[in-house]
Amino acid sequence: MKTGILIGLGVVVVLVVVVALWFVGINNRLVALHESVEAAWGQVETVLQRRYDLIPNLVNTVKGYAKHEKELLEEVTRLRSQWGSARNVDEKVKAAGQLEGTLSRLLLVAEQYPDLKANQGFRDLQFELAGTENRISVERQRYNESVRAYNTAIRQFPGSLVAGFRGLTADKTYFEAAAPAKEATKVDFGTEK
Repeated sequence: MKTGILIGLGVVVVLVVVVALWFVGINNRLVALHESVEAAWGQVETVLQRRYDLIPNLVNTVKGYAKHEKELLEEVTRLRSQWGSARNVDEKVKAAGQLEGTLSRLLLVAEQYPDLKANQGFRDLQFELAGTENRISVERQRYNESVRAYNTAIRQFPGSLVAGFRGLTADKTYFEAAAPAKEATKVDFGTEK
């Protein structure tokens, strides 16, 4: 009789240990995915900061040539400040998207000034900005992949059980292109009538 109780107790202990190890394994996976999202966002912020560091130089270079584009230059400066004062990922994503569209407009305006396009400083800044935009695209893709993996793990069974127990939600925001960036830019070389 005592042997049966000991065996039953042993089975219960083994089951509790297995369930605890299972819970810890899933929890550790969710923690690793969360950290992956945070690290990916850190990379996005690094390349966005590079973009924002280039903007004052670009604006100052264009200012000398495009005096009547004051509104656009002020908008670029305002949006740059807005990104700098953003307090969370959602606000930074929104500000970055708005600035992306405004920068595109600024570069299109610059196309109207042949002297500006020929300026070596402007060309260097434009080249730097293009490289930075490519980096932003790559880092945005990596961030979105991390968000997808995290949100999926939180929503799928058995991760949803552990996430529910821990109070974790699949609330990580994707970093999508701004509305103006989704539309193709119209290029006109003066051939249309």
